[in-house]
Amino acid sequence: MRNADIRRLDREIQTTTKKLEAVRRGEWWPLNGSERRAMARALAGGAYKVARGRSAGRDEQRMDTTGNAAEMRLNAELTALHAERQRLTTEAAREKAKRKSSGWF
Repeated sequence: MRNADIRRLDREIQTTTKKLEAVRRGEWWPLNGSERRAMARALAGGAYKVARGRSAGRDEQRMDTTGNAAEMRLNAELTALHAERQRLTTEAAREKAKRKSSGWF
């Protein structure tokens, strides 16, 4: 049972790590809905300003801020997953030691 939980957490850690790397490369697929909307809004606003011959600096800054927020969210998620995996590993080791010490030999 415990090993299955640890394997499940390992898979989640791998997928979250892939998402984090993708966000760092500037890809949009790992973003959640609100982050995607914010990116699209900033992109559309920046494109409109550039088409009018103005600077899109503020919109670029919004896109960077949204990307950084997504990166922070995924980092926090990854940290929580690692902590949970450590807790499960420690708990499984404690149970195994308890089983071994209660044996006849």
